[in-house]
Amino acid sequence: MRPRSAAGCGRASHAITSPHMTTVDSHSSGPRNSEQRKREALGRLARDNDAWVATADAVGEPCLVPLAFWWDGEAVWLSTRDTNPTGRNLCSSGRVRLSFGHSRDVVLIHGTARMLTREELPAEVGDAFAAKDGWDPREDHPSYVFFQVTPQVLQAWGTVPEMAGRTLMRDGKWLV
Repeated sequence: MRPRSAAGCGRASHAITSPHMTTVDSHSSGPRNSEQRKREALGRLARDNDAWVATADAVGEPCLVPLAFWWDGEAVWLSTRDTNPTGRNLCSSGRVRLSFGHSRDVVLIHGTARMLTREELPAEVGDAFAAKDGWDPREDHPSYVFFQVTPQVLQAWGTVPEMAGRTLMRDGKWLV
């Protein structure tokens, strides 16, 4: 099966491996404790502009795309068209995984998504989203909707030495 093009979704015809993965901790002072990782994860959510958004359709066909986001301190807000694979998948299942950062300092969220139309969206959320990204989906094509992603699990780690304590939130409650 050939990979799909335009939407960036679909099964690839071969596995991708990276020769750059390592078991050496990239933090000069060694593995970070849970409190430090939580602080840094919250900082990343506050300052980063884009997240990798992973969804799947009803038969398990994966879709992975980068989207702009805004973090309100409790939820991640995304916007995409309800007609593209990511929008359809989020509307259908409400399940999503978000990835922030790079492979040596990653924040991974497993969340539930709730769709809001531009009419249902609180103005202050739309304004904050637009201010952070410099783009206002409310002024774009009418098929743009918003998704409020509530984290159920949040994990943060650098490299292998931090993997044992990577889960910082479970069932929507901070463990740290």
